[in-house]
Amino acid sequence: MSVDATVAPAAGGLPRNLRAAALGFLAFAVFSGTDVLVKLLAERFEVPQVTFMVTLAALAMLAVYAGVTGTTASLRPRHPGLALLRAFLLAVDTLLIHYAFSVLPLSEAYLLAFLTPVLVAVLAFALLAERLSMLAWCGVVVGFLGVAVALRPGIAPLNLGHAAAAGSALVFALSLVLLRRAKATESDLALVSTLLVVLAAVALAVASIGGGLAPVGPGDLLIAFFAGLFMLGGHLLLVRAFRMGDASVVAPFQYSQIVWGCLYGALFFAAPIELHTVAGALVIVLSGWLVLK
Repeated sequence: MSVDATVAPAAGGLPRNLRAAALGFLAFAVFSGTDVLVKLLAERFEVPQVTFMVTLAALAMLAVYAGVTGTTASLRPRHPGLALLRAFLLAVDTLLIHYAFSVLPLSEAYLLAFLTPVLVAVLAFALLAERLSMLAWCGVVVGFLGVAVALRPGIAPLNLGHAAAAGSALVFALSLVLLRRAKATESDLALVSTLLVVLAAVALAVASIGGGLAPVGPGDLLIAFFAGLFMLGGHLLLVRAFRMGDASVVAPFQYSQIVWGCLYGALFFAAPIELHTVAGALVIVLSGWLVLK
């Protein structure tokens, strides 16, 4: 699951960073729970409808939370143009990764999503003229080698799901580069609410073009409710983690999703845990570490 957080700098004390690391680990575990439920719903509904249902549930819970805590004013962005552009990119990212989850094992979708730190480095070099160290460039190369090890192009068949997962990583990386050019003037609630509103609208539009919404049963609504709860909870946990600790401490915990992907895939979808997938994941984790150094 791709993330939405405003990174605030922090001067790191060890206990605080340990707490932030624990929150980051928990956030990505919660996001993985969302991904499992999305994959379950995608067995019965088209992906745009699944995304719409889950996002609508998250948006409703965010509205209730803001009402109860008296923070409804914080839901409105101060700079709508930037917030909407970023929200649109993240909406495209979410639709792409949800499609990837519907046709790929979770572990394979996560592998390609893990290219985000590598792609951020490349885009920052190309678009922002940021200088990369030789170690970072080595990380870029190693990252793509890791994908080759895991997916074995030319040996194992590739499909649109792989393209969607890679596209998701690219779009999410672009949204992060956009954040680098903007000041962190928006509240957490404004960024999350704008994302959810745009995502719900885009998903509904795509679903309508594709033939409309299918009837939904009580069990499906319950799954969508918990998926939305996990989606919202994951965002809030991750924002808190980044605000509490150093970004370099929290960000690598996205790689923990490969553990959840393999575990959930085996438990819920009878997906085998293959050696080349684990090997590729380890190489990609190494590449992300090199880029972050």
